[in-house]
Amino acid sequence: MSVKAERVKGAYVSVLGAKRSGIAVALLLQRHGAHVFVSDSGPLGGHERACLQERGIAFEEGGHSHKVLETDFAVVSPGIPPHVPVVEVMGKNGVGLFSEIEVASWFCRARIIGVTGTDGKTTTATLIAAMCGVDAAERGYRVFSVGNIGVPFSSLVGEMSPGDVAVVELSSYQLERCTSFRPDVAVITNIMPDHLDRYDGSMQRYAEAKYRIYANQRKDDWLVYNADNEILRAHFADHREYVPGLVPFSKSKERFAGVNDNYATMDGRCLTTVIGGKKEAVISKDDLFKRSFRGSHNLENALAAVAAVRVAGIGTAPVQEALGTFGGVEHRQEYVGTFNGVDWINDSKATNLNALQRALETVPGKVVLMAGGRGKGDDFSELEDMIRQKVSTLVAFGESRDKFMAAFSTLVKVVQASSLEEAVALAGLNAVQGETVLFSPGCSSFDMFENFEERGKMFKTCIREMAE
Repeated sequence: MSVKAERVKGAYVSVLGAKRSGIAVALLLQRHGAHVFVSDSGPLGGHERACLQERGIAFEEGGHSHKVLETDFAVVSPGIPPHVPVVEVMGKNGVGLFSEIEVASWFCRARIIGVTGTDGKTTTATLIAAMCGVDAAERGYRVFSVGNIGVPFSSLVGEMSPGDVAVVELSSYQLERCTSFRPDVAVITNIMPDHLDRYDGSMQRYAEAKYRIYANQRKDDWLVYNADNEILRAHFADHREYVPGLVPFSKSKERFAGVNDNYATMDGRCLTTVIGGKKEAVISKDDLFKRSFRGSHNLENALAAVAAVRVAGIGTAPVQEALGTFGGVEHRQEYVGTFNGVDWINDSKATNLNALQRALETVPGKVVLMAGGRGKGDDFSELEDMIRQKVSTLVAFGESRDKFMAAFSTLVKVVQASSLEEAVALAGLNAVQGETVLFSPGCSSFDMFENFEERGKMFKTCIREMAE
């Protein structure tokens, strides 16, 4: 248990935000003797309210009162921006502000593999957990998948024992308020423009939030990063003295000419690792992509995952077994079905334009694209060439539908929908046999939905109803 964990007993703690992670960290802190007060600017859900009442945890909803300032430290939901008045006042008053991830890490006895990046972090984290889990029971440990993947770290950290593995997916929002969080293995899949509205248009500030994943690592820890990503390649070329053991990965073996210590790459058609100077062939590209797990981006995800588990001590056989059976994750280029000769793909997790572009690159043939939601200040012009090449009709919905219309109506047919249900209907009307309807919004879900999972499930429900 960390020094900070020992200071929790008897402390007064305000938790800002009463969603999943807020409730989970409130319960964790109470179990360890803290006096917890939960405050949410909006109404609490029935389940959250009942949970707090049952445990006798004080709370307020519909705004933050002065009571939240009567605290030794505060836990701030990742969805609350830094410029919110109550957060600014706390900062000026010298109140320690932490994320749920940070607090959970104080109580974590398991080994931690942390995964962040703009795109691919969920797939990579899921792959890592699958690889670690193949022979976990035989080797006497358990694997936990937590964090941004949808399960709060705080809700499971109490079950973790020494020797277990916690695979923690991390968004930039969650990392912003991490001050001592330290993964044994850190992974950065890539850094691309995203969430620039949160960071005042600054890519540097966004990247710096991601770099917090390795800020507390030591020399015997590991950092896996994407050497094909220009931002990461340049950053680690200039910061080698500040980081633990570096393990770059790249689709191109030429990237590592003259390097003979640690990396992962494609050697011909075989995914290969070099760890401690020892070269090992892991799996062929054909075997890797024999299921629905396809695309250049998924090759990067596989390289990242393999590099991470190999330095974590996982053998080749479990890695091969996990890769050979992996079929992707829900809401990430998920095949939903074929109706009237048209394939329907759910890529609701594409919450930025880079993810949207990767989806267009992966899906073969012509596409009816469903895109929209709440924009993040991205430059739509980056999509022009791909839209022109791949899209027959663009169905725009949500707050950004006018922006999609303005950006692409001179390139392809663009139709607008006022709801997701209408968007699905319009996509079905415009798709012809042999095409694919790709639901890849390229924007956040927060204009119409609680999260991308809810959005993806609604998309699949609409398809089922239409098919029936």
